[in-house]
Amino acid sequence: MTTLTDLIARIVREDEGQDMVEYALVLGVIAIAGITAIIALGPKVADLWTDADAGVPAVD
Repeated sequence: MTTLTDLIARIVREDEGQDMVEYALVLGVIAIAGITAIIALGPKVADLWTDADAGVPAVD
């Protein structure tokens, strides 16, 4: 049975494991940047849509 420590040691030793860790780190950075952008731009986009909605006449 493989323990978590053995698995981590194997990943660190293997080149493929290092590539996988690098890809995971890059993906994490991209995810954090995306979440930060959504949080920063969310209210501005909501205001834009509210203004656009207010400018369009209602259809009966």
